[in-house]
Amino acid sequence: MKELLEAIARGLVQNPDGVRVEEADPNEEGTIVFTLFVDEEDKGRVIGKQGRIAKSIRTVMRAAATRENKKVMVEID
Repeated sequence: MKELLEAIARGLVQNPDGVRVEEADPNEEGTIVFTLFVDEEDKGRVIGKQGRIAKSIRTVMRAAATRENKKVMVEID
């Protein structure tokens, strides 16, 4: 799952080396939180107009998690 998020983000940004993903342990509800870090100048590319790209990334991650019977949440920082 972490690798999928990294691959998606690296395809969107100008500086792929600036992409970092941290995975937190599941919380009390069993949700795994992924935090995506990108360079400051690439944040707009990852978030998109009105957050459309960020919403799409979260949808893809939720779909991948459902296949593995997991719950995930993606935060962009």
